Amino acid sequence: MHPRLELRNISKRYPGVVANDDVSLSIQPGEIHAVLGENGAGKSTLMKIIYGAAQADSGEIYCDGNPIAAHNPATSRALGIEMVYQHFALFESVSVVENIALSTSSAFHLPSLAEKIRGLSIRYGMPIDPHRQVHDLSVGERQRVEIVRCLLQAPKLLILDEPTSVLTPQAVVKLFDTLRQLAAEGCSIVYISHKLDEVQELCDTATVLRNGKVTGTARPKETTSLELARMMVGSKLPEMHVTPSAPGEPVLEVKNLTTKARDHFGVDLKDVSFDVRGGEIVGLAGVSGNGQAELIALLSGERRHAQDDAIKINGTPAATLRPDERRRLGLAFVPEERLGRGAVPSHTLWENTVLTAHRFGTVRKGLVDRRRASAFAAGITDRFKVKANGVGATAQSLSGGNLQKFIVGREIALAPKLLLVSQPTWGVDVGASAFIRQTIVDLSRAGTAVFVVSEELDELFEICDRLLVICQGRVSPPLVRTSTDREEIGLLMTGRTMSKDRSGDVALQD
Repeated sequence: MHPRLELRNISKRYPGVVANDDVSLSIQPGEIHAVLGENGAGKSTLMKIIYGAAQADSGEIYCDGNPIAAHNPATSRALGIEMVYQHFALFESVSVVENIALSTSSAFHLPSLAEKIRGLSIRYGMPIDPHRQVHDLSVGERQRVEIVRCLLQAPKLLILDEPTSVLTPQAVVKLFDTLRQLAAEGCSIVYISHKLDEVQELCDTATVLRNGKVTGTARPKETTSLELARMMVGSKLPEMHVTPSAPGEPVLEVKNLTTKARDHFGVDLKDVSFDVRGGEIVGLAGVSGNGQAELIALLSGERRHAQDDAIKINGTPAATLRPDERRRLGLAFVPEERLGRGAVPSHTLWENTVLTAHRFGTVRKGLVDRRRASAFAAGITDRFKVKANGVGATAQSLSGGNLQKFIVGREIALAPKLLLVSQPTWGVDVGASAFIRQTIVDLSRAGTAVFVVSEELDELFEICDRLLVICQGRVSPPLVRTSTDREEIGLLMTGRTMSKDRSGDVALQD
């Protein structure tokens, strides 16, 4: 039996970068195959070559034993190859069902397709309204759309890039059941993830890339996470050091924050109250699309609220203030969407520093000081080990993880009194994730108040002092991280709680 997919000696070079260097691998029918590596190791480029979105400089690709010549995504889809990109390929101005219809080559009936999308998304534990406009969706909800779009095509080879970053633990279990069923039916799955515990649980084989080259293969179920991580980074992993917090006065205060969503498909916030003190990290857990985007928009100033004292920063009523006015109070902000909100895709790294660091010497007397801005950007790339072809590289030329390191580094370099960060390590490799998390912890221990929105529970449990859970626009009372567990948080994320009856047995409550 021929491999479902075989790569022979694939190489791809860009100016100043060797993305793939003589890469060979094979994937069997029904195999779940992980591709592991640090950010910039060449994973995304290799997946684009498989999918036809990029062409290799040399090498051969075979599908079911047949050679694939120069091809494009349409050719790949005709062969049964589907891919969910880390940066999604969706049209923002139309609905979910219209987006999916645009990728369908056969005839379709839009109402029937909408019902099929609704049913499939519920079945796979990723509910999505097919009639919502894409521009109203969070990053996590957009990922659901991409996954459902692929599954509708009954693919022979499915490429998934960080598919579980937006799911609850319970939904991850359901997704894994789905992927195993697809594999049992003969579908091959290429699985890219930085969550090594998931790779160990799900994948049959792993190919490890480092600096564009294959450094080894492994059977994840027979290998430890530490061994896999060392294969990826080629050295000892950084260790997290989280010292006890000593919270000071509240830096961020949210009191009885209630607001209607801007549109029919958004989420209303209902009586949200919490605070974040200097020297502590407060995390917000929740399934994507439960009000996180609305809350972050109100906290960052992207959306303002009529009741000025519903949000206070350093004791100053701030709900009606613009984003730049809040930044003058000491706010820094890392949005979940890297390209388009965190950075201007076509602008260079040094130009992107000016977006938020213009009060730190990069702008003088109304003019951009290129030398200072370049030095500021170079300091970020050095400190955060951002792989880029210099500070003159455009934001869109960086891998997702490297761009995330740059944006997080830019905001931390501002020495904020309050840091809002959404999905701080989404799509970032294990070594860089540890570095970013440690930097956030160190920032908080130096006195900064940090509010983290993340759909990765492991991340929240690793760095947070207190945890909140948001569900359908309501925020739970704060939970001390050491006094709760993933099961309780996961249930709160679905609107359920655990209680014990008089016999001591655990019961679920809606």
